[in-house]
Amino acid sequence: MKNSKIDLGLLIIRIGFGLTMIAFHGLPKLMGGQEKWTAIGKSMQNLGIDFMPTVFGFSAGLAETVGSLLLMLGLWTRPAAIILAITMFVATANHLAKGDGLSGASHAIEFMVVYIAFAVMGPGKLSIDKK
Repeated sequence: MKNSKIDLGLLIIRIGFGLTMIAFHGLPKLMGGQEKWTAIGKSMQNLGIDFMPTVFGFSAGLAETVGSLLLMLGLWTRPAAIILAITMFVATANHLAKGDGLSGASHAIEFMVVYIAFAVMGPGKLSIDKK
């Protein structure tokens, strides 16, 4: 009985985080077009990467959308969570480089911590990975 409650809790977290990431971050980036992708991709400069900003910006939106869908389904959860955690690391670095401080970076940090947790523990039994 206890394990089923844990698995239900993991499913709720996966769906909640997945929906919010897709709706408020991933899809708006993807639908923003090339100009938005380039602007977002320039955040890689904070990590010393200054080529292909459009590709990196599009990749961030794609990771946040497709990765979140995979997380919600519990399909390829660990790889998706790792890619999402890396994306949130870049977002955190960008906020800190802009001078937003920890308060401004906290949203990206919170998502990154959850994604790292899913990369470590997996999706739980209520997932396609476990079927």
